[in-house]
This record gives sequence, structure tokens and C-alpha cells, in this order.
Amino acid sequence: MVGLVAALQAQDYQSQFNRGKKLFAEGNFSEAIDTFNGLIVYDMNNPYSEYASYYSALAAQRLGFTALAKSHLSHIRKTYPKWTQLSEVNIWLAKLFFDQGEYFQAMRLLKEVNNGQLTSIVDSMKMCCLSKLDDVETLKMLREENPRDVEVDRALIRAIAKQGFTTLDAYLFDSLIQRNRWKRQDFWKDAKPRSELKDRYRVAVLFPFNLRSLEPSPEKKKNQPILDLYQGMRFAADSMERAGIHIDLLAYDTERDPAVTKKVLEKEELKTVDLIIGPLFAEEAKEVQLFSKSNEINLLANPVSSNSDFLSDNPYAILYQPSHETIGKRSAEMVAAKVRNKYSLVYFGNTKKDSLLAFNYMKRALELGVKIVYAEEVRRETSNGILEKLTKATEYDEWKNPLEFTMKRDSIGSIFVASDDPVIYTKVINSVETRSDSILVVGQEVWLDDTSVDYGKFEKTRIVFASPSYNPMEKKGSDFFRNGYMKKYGLLPSNNVKSGYDVFFTIGQILYKYGAYFQDGLTIGPMFEGALTTGFKLEPGRDNGIVPFIVFRNGLLIPFN
Repeated sequence: MVGLVAALQAQDYQSQFNRGKKLFAEGNFSEAIDTFNGLIVYDMNNPYSEYASYYSALAAQRLGFTALAKSHLSHIRKTYPKWTQLSEVNIWLAKLFFDQGEYFQAMRLLKEVNNGQLTSIVDSMKMCCLSKLDDVETLKMLREENPRDVEVDRALIRAIAKQGFTTLDAYLFDSLIQRNRWKRQDFWKDAKPRSELKDRYRVAVLFPFNLRSLEPSPEKKKNQPILDLYQGMRFAADSMERAGIHIDLLAYDTERDPAVTKKVLEKEELKTVDLIIGPLFAEEAKEVQLFSKSNEINLLANPVSSNSDFLSDNPYAILYQPSHETIGKRSAEMVAAKVRNKYSLVYFGNTKKDSLLAFNYMKRALELGVKIVYAEEVRRETSNGILEKLTKATEYDEWKNPLEFTMKRDSIGSIFVASDDPVIYTKVINSVETRSDSILVVGQEVWLDDTSVDYGKFEKTRIVFASPSYNPMEKKGSDFFRNGYMKKYGLLPSNNVKSGYDVFFTIGQILYKYGAYFQDGLTIGPMFEGALTTGFKLEPGRDNGIVPFIVFRNGLLIPFN
């Protein structure tokens, strides 16, 4: 008897649900709501409760009863969290929030849509609804919550384009274009091209030459590295001139004095240069940054520095070197790709640079599935803790050689060392040598300048160096440069001469190909091959995204494969 009653009730529920759907299809939304409402209350014999709530919400939405529609959809989310059509519920509820200008809540709901077949619908909804939002600051906040959402990026780019490019958002615009591999003109159709190719470009170099204190003698000067850097640039300009690339190199002496730098910037001729290179020191940078920004002139901040502070809040400032942040990230990507054992240690010094390297390594490593099992800021007085951590033995052979350690052999795959301090990195190297296991140490190229370390240890202990300035000897430009320089000056080029040549020759070719606002071309183009180094690839962070990794093999530095 009970079964019969249940069967009859089920038939009634089905009949009522079908009647509601028919009214809905005919556009009788008020009557449909009344019909569906009778089915919403939960009953174990009623299989239509979720569907009735859903259709009642859609009917209310058609009638403009937004609050009622949101109430029904929210009820489904709360009462039936495992319903198979919850993704559709989230989409409709997000649409209601979008219509009311509640963008953040709408985007959070769309994140919960896990039905791949609905992806195109979700993307279309975001594209349509976000296109109505013109407030750049709101879109920036949305992007903070949705850092990898293409439609948020698209809406933000359009909003920035509407307000022009005289603000700091010019950089953000370009970085988003680059990240998504879009074309600038697709978002700013009324704009004239920022870069017009010319037959000749003018580049100003603002260096502390200290000409008034230079002695006319063949001896090395106190500021010889700066003079060498400029000489490399001068040689590159002459080489390009012979090749038909005309770059006028204009040198200005800042004397490493902010007051002098400010006076130099008052020269009217500087307002029409195509690029500024320099200054080299932080105390001079502020005035040059302001000048670059106000006159919309690209600034290649300190061309041999990885310090992102040189970028300031100037959208026209660019680093030729990879920043410390980028070096950390690329190091993590290399470890994730090349090291099987995904457990990693991190040691870093107490400088800002060290912290930036370490933090960005750890953040990117975690994103890629590398587990950071231990990280420590090391000071000189605490550096013996490295030996304690890595080489404390728990088992010895008959000759008192360690067989096992507190940190088991091969229990970690890599150690990232973010420090230029020999006290720190030599302890890591010695510890890994003692362990004789499979640990890969990732270090910095400045270690190679330390003549107190036996290079054989670098090879024996599997040290991989992040080396932005690596100069592959097999590059055909290397022989051309070295032979030409020796023929002209009668001596081998110093490292600073090489750096100056590489920077200016590479940037000169970039100017020749893309024009003064070369970031527009670099954004959508491939890596630009360096004159001596691997190359230049403009990152969203306005630095070079190319970080070569090198190792010692048979006494030679070669790319890490």
C-alpha cells in the first residue's frame, strides 16, 4: 500500500514538473513559478526539487525578479552542493551578479564551473560582461584575484586604451599584450604607430666619466670599468655604421652627482633622443627616470645591472639584464625540468638581492611541483649551520669516512644558493663534495670570479650557474668582435668592453628593426639574438627573460643540457 502511494505521488510530481516546463517554454513565467514552487520543498519521493528550484530561478530572471532568482539559485548551491548541474547554476548566478555590477562575486562563481563543455559559455560571458567595465582600477583588482584569466586581461587592456598612454598603465598595457601574444593595434585602432623606422637613431649615454679628474696617462683609471663599458659601445657603434646601421652615440658626463645629472637633463637636445642608456648608480637615477617618463623616451637603465629598482615606476624603463626576480624564477624552472628528485633546499644571504632571488625561486618552484624542504637566511656568523645540516654524519666506515648523514644521501635533488658571499657558497660546495651524492647545486655566475675556489670543485660537485652574461665562444659574432677589437686597439677586450659591445650592438639592431619604441615589436616577436650573449627577450616585468645556465665540463664552461 505504501509503495502504491509513493508511486502515485511520483506520478503527481512528474506531471506537475512537466506542466511547469510547458508553461516556461510558452513564456508564462509567473504561472511557471507558481507551479515549480510546489515542487521545491524536499520530499524523498520527489526527484524534481533541484530542477524546480532551477527553473523557478530562470523564470524569475526572465520576469526581472533578480532577488528571487538569486535566492533560488543560492538555495540550490547550499542545499544540493553535489548536484550534477551545479555548474549551470553557478553560471546563471554569476550572470545575475554581473548584471548588478558585482564583478568580484561573479568571477568567484565562474571559477567553480568545472564542466569543460561549458568553458566556451563561461569565456563568452566574461568577455561580454567585463567589456562593459571601463574602470581601470577595478579591473586591476579583479586581475589580482584572477591573475591568469585571459578575459580579465582583455578587458583591462581595452580600459587602459580608452584612457590613453600618458600614465603608468602604458607598461601594464604592453606587458599584457606580450603575455597573451596579442597585437597592440587590435586594442588601440585609432592610435598612430609609436615607432616609425628611421635611417638614423640618436642614443644618449649618461655615465659618470669624471672627465675633469682623468689623467692623460696609459695607466688604468679608477673608473676604468665605466670607460671600458663605453669603449665597447663606441666600438659597436662603429661596427654597425660600417654595416649600414646608423646610430649616433651621444655621451654625457654625470660625474656621479645628482646635481650635475639634473643640469645635463636640461639640455634641449636630450628631449629628442630615441633612447637613453644609464645612469649606473641609484643616486642619479631618480632625475633620469622622471625625464624619461615625462618625455616618453625609452630608458635602458643600468645596462649591466639586474636590479629591478632601476625600473622604478617608469613605463619606459627597461633592464637589458634579467632581473633578480627573473633569475630566481628561471632557476626554479630549470630545476623542475632537469632534476628528477623534486625536493630542494634554499640558502640565501641577508641582502635584498638574495631575498628576491630566493623568494622568486621558491614561489616558482612550488608552482611547478618542486618541494622546498628547508630554506634559511644565512649570515656569516651562522654559516656553520650549513655544514651541520648537510654533513652531520650518523654512520662511518672503518676509516672514519662518513657513510650516511642526518639528511640522508640522495634525499634531496637540488640546493639553490642565492648569495655572492664566498663564506656561504663555499660551505655549500664543500658540504656537497663531502656527501658525494646526486645533489645539483644552482649558483650564481659571480662565483666564477672567485679565484680562491678550485674550478675542479665546480665540475666535481655538479654546480650549475645562472649566467646572464654567458658568452658562447662558438657564436660567429664573438670572433668578429675579438679580432676586430685587437686589430684596432692592440689588446684583448675586458669583460666590461664585451658587455658594452653586446648591449649596444644588440640594442642598435633592435632599434633598426623595430624603431624607438622597440618594446612594441619585441612584445610579439621571438627572442632577439645577442651580439655576444644568448639574446634578449622582453618580459612583462620589463627585463630580459633569457637566463642561460652553464656548467664546467672538461675544464670548459658549456651550456647546461
